[in-house]
Amino acid sequence: MAVNRDADASRLAAKSLAQDDPTGWFEQLYAEAAAGAAIVPWDRDQPNPMVVEWTERRASNGAGRRALVIGCGYGQDAEYIGRFGFATTAFDISPTAIAEVRQRFPESAVEYVVADLLDPPAAWRDAFDLVVESITVQSMPVSVRDTAIANIRRTVAPGGQLIVIAGIRAEGEQVSGPPWPLTRSEINSFADGLQIVEIEQNPQTQRWRAEFRRPMP
Repeated sequence: MAVNRDADASRLAAKSLAQDDPTGWFEQLYAEAAAGAAIVPWDRDQPNPMVVEWTERRASNGAGRRALVIGCGYGQDAEYIGRFGFATTAFDISPTAIAEVRQRFPESAVEYVVADLLDPPAAWRDAFDLVVESITVQSMPVSVRDTAIANIRRTVAPGGQLIVIAGIRAEGEQVSGPPWPLTRSEINSFADGLQIVEIEQNPQTQRWRAEFRRPMP
């Protein structure tokens, strides 16, 4: 019988949202997974293929540049970005996730930190030449989405790039998440203060991949 990989996330998210805590379930999920009692549905042993293809095509030289990976989880995307020479910072709201990723990659050059996307460090504003957002926003309820998106775009430095990967949801479609995929208008909202370079839809994976750039002053 097929395993429902979203079951534990859905269970914990529902409980957390009922307590008016939109993000508390992340730490609960990682803690249960560390104890062998839950599955983290986005856990994988390779970086996201859509991140890989885009990075090889668009951002292969990271020498002298800074990168930020949003909601890094167990670190596969962050480790991949770091291989291109970017001085990479990766964060997650879950202390358990950060402790686990440091154990998985003890020799990593990536700086892994605990931080909250809804209240990120002020020093990250306009600070990163490449920002990678892969399926983090879609794991957060719609009630906090505007704040999450605004905080992501604020981290992009002048001349910097933002890559966004997310599931596709039709305008007006109601879903019971997690995940809560993004509509086209939500993807477009990343462009407030940034320029849209490209927005793609992959019908096979039902994913958006969008690239934005902050103009130089």
